[in-house]
Amino acid sequence: MAELPSKARVVIIGGGVVGCSVAYHLTKLGWKDVVLLERKQLTSGTTWHAAGLIGQLRASSNMTKLARYSAELYQGLEAETGVATGLRQVGSVSVALTAERLEELYRNAAMARAFGVPVEELSPAEVKARYEHVNLDGVTGGVWLPTDGQADPANIALALAKGARQRGALVKERIRVAGIARDGRKVTGVDWISDDGQAQGHIACDMLVNCAGMWGHEVGKMAGVNVPLHACEHFYIVSEPIEGLSQMPVLRVPDECAYYKEDAGKMMLGAFEPNAKPWAMEGIPKDFEFDQLPEDFDHFEPILEWAVERMPMLGTAGIHTFFNGPESFTPDDAYHLGLAPEMDNVWVAAGFNSIGIQSAGGAGMALAQWMEDGQKPFDLGDVDVSRMQPFQGNKTYLYERSKETLGLLYADHFPYRQKETARGVRRTPFHHHLKERGAVFGELAGWERANWFANEGQDRAYQYSWKRQNWFENSAAEHRAVRENVGMYDMSSFGKIRVEGPDAEAFLNYVGGGDYSVPVGKIVYTQFLNPRGGIEADVTVTRLSETAYLVVTPAATRLADQTWMMRHVGDFRVVITDVTAGEAVLAVMGPQSRALLERVSPNDFSNAVNPFGTAQDIELGLGHARAHRVTYVGELGWELYVSSDMAGHAFETLFETGQDLGLKLCGMHMMDSCRIEKGFRHFGHDITCEDHVVDAGLGFAVKTDKADFIGKGAVLERKEGGPQARLVQFRLNDPEPLLFHNEPVVRDGEIVGYLSSGNYGHTLGGAIGLGYVPCVGESAAEVLASSYEIDVMGTRVRAEASLRPIYDPKSERVKV
Repeated sequence: MAELPSKARVVIIGGGVVGCSVAYHLTKLGWKDVVLLERKQLTSGTTWHAAGLIGQLRASSNMTKLARYSAELYQGLEAETGVATGLRQVGSVSVALTAERLEELYRNAAMARAFGVPVEELSPAEVKARYEHVNLDGVTGGVWLPTDGQADPANIALALAKGARQRGALVKERIRVAGIARDGRKVTGVDWISDDGQAQGHIACDMLVNCAGMWGHEVGKMAGVNVPLHACEHFYIVSEPIEGLSQMPVLRVPDECAYYKEDAGKMMLGAFEPNAKPWAMEGIPKDFEFDQLPEDFDHFEPILEWAVERMPMLGTAGIHTFFNGPESFTPDDAYHLGLAPEMDNVWVAAGFNSIGIQSAGGAGMALAQWMEDGQKPFDLGDVDVSRMQPFQGNKTYLYERSKETLGLLYADHFPYRQKETARGVRRTPFHHHLKERGAVFGELAGWERANWFANEGQDRAYQYSWKRQNWFENSAAEHRAVRENVGMYDMSSFGKIRVEGPDAEAFLNYVGGGDYSVPVGKIVYTQFLNPRGGIEADVTVTRLSETAYLVVTPAATRLADQTWMMRHVGDFRVVITDVTAGEAVLAVMGPQSRALLERVSPNDFSNAVNPFGTAQDIELGLGHARAHRVTYVGELGWELYVSSDMAGHAFETLFETGQDLGLKLCGMHMMDSCRIEKGFRHFGHDITCEDHVVDAGLGFAVKTDKADFIGKGAVLERKEGGPQARLVQFRLNDPEPLLFHNEPVVRDGEIVGYLSSGNYGHTLGGAIGLGYVPCVGESAAEVLASSYEIDVMGTRVRAEASLRPIYDPKSERVKV
């Protein structure tokens, strides 16, 4: 066995297609001392039995960009390495069996046009023309993606490994990582042992990359990081050779949980069944290598029965192979990529949810560039491992959630669809109060959040659709209450991070774009920027004392935002603490909110004492609270922070006192529809790390006249040169269509972008969307002088465009 080095710049754990891709792309950037360790043989975990489908359309622009990069990379690998990847651009047909599925497919087709992916909507007859062997019974239509394809998964991985070796990487098989040494927030090296137990040693390293696939959770624990994923059984069959069967497109029939792939004159049928079978709860066997799991024909039989009807040739062809192999699934069906929040030199690329082959090229490229530059090459929020919450590494949670996530790949991807398994983990102190009064809960980052309130006798459950769902009018009534009277909703799930110490003010002035040299009680709306001027966090910062601030973040990004601050502490004397669970928060919003607060508190809520953007300690009922006069719905209102022990009392006091004012309990859907009417940005959709703060229309929140801060140079440069894009608010002229996000934006007849978010504006009387419009060298007036349409499921709908909020553009209502 060749000697392993005692030192490396980076050690990559795992020799599947993803680990090989990371090694390939790091060496392509010129990295030396790259070591990849594989416990058995390359590809022997999941890669070897993958179906090898290369789809190019994903759920967001950047994920589509990565999938397209993968296909382009694989096309050139054979010429570079001499290893054939078997890539064939055969195209793909996806068919719908319901009207709802057809709307999903046609909306995806519109999205594909916005992302630059060739696509064609198909009638049932056109489906038959593209795929002659399919039985059209029940087919309502479909879509054709001509640039999709299929390839040989194992050979792709071997080609990537060879390419990495050619540029100096050391790729070693049959070496198991037995331990990982750590010092504080850094890994210092790995202990290894050979497969035969005859050799062992230690490799010191500057960085570690966890590409261990279904072992990723276990390897993560060794490195002190959370990598939530769980292996599930994945089934497919391969027929005997079928006479006359030649190259065919990939066929997907998601309503029957099935995909079909022609391969060497045989037909493969794969399944993503609604109730999956998690595997290896007690751990993956140590000797697992190119293994398959026991057949379970009873589990697969319903899908096979549908398939024989849909693809009649399967009824006469024999079964050559019945295969059952494990693949890893994450709690939200998005893979894990990026720098682990718990450590400062541990990177993750794992949990690819059956799309590892089509994702590996792009994921390896993006991670390598991130490692090279120290910052993301573009927004990777969909897959950034820091989105995962610590509790999601719980084994029982992963076991229960993975039963659902495999099947969700082919389930209807309805807007607002909620996960059903592993629920109820995180509950706010108001949970039972809201439940008793009709709350219908959704889940975000494990938090149970009241999304809407059912009426008396109404079913407390979602009835999903691409049209107006069963809660549409409920949310509209909640919306009107906040606009016209007074509403109350639970914001306890939002992250609360306390920053305190003698350098708290100086630290925040460095890490954030706002000015935090403000009086005690002042609230600053602000962004944390990266060196490019992109938005890493969108938060409010409240000065609690001379040495303490409270940073309030979206629930889903609390860990990421806290980690961002911790990584920039340097020599600043501060302590950063998550205090989210310590305080419950009730938002009281609407024209009558002041009147309600005056009934439950002797404190002064006037503009003279408590103007917009300030906080004060108050008495509330028999207890205490802190009242923050801010709003995310665009109305007069307060967020009331109450210590968790007094939360129940605060709720009961406000709710009972508010009855004769017509106080209405409201949910998160109301909050989103109100905020989009006001043009308030939603982090992760409208603003991300690749969206420049000036282009996003948030330059007002950045104070460039203060001392140096992260991103200052980029902000000054963009302010001088002008925005390269503008975030525009759109209102559809037709009140009927609904907007969600990713619908194409059409300017003067040409697609120029897509909506970053969408919802219905109940006050404005139509669907509202936000989206970026490129505007290099153009004035605001020139941008608005154009004619705009939004493509809704292939139909272009005229839209009003505005750079100022269409609702209350001068923000007069929040300051009364």
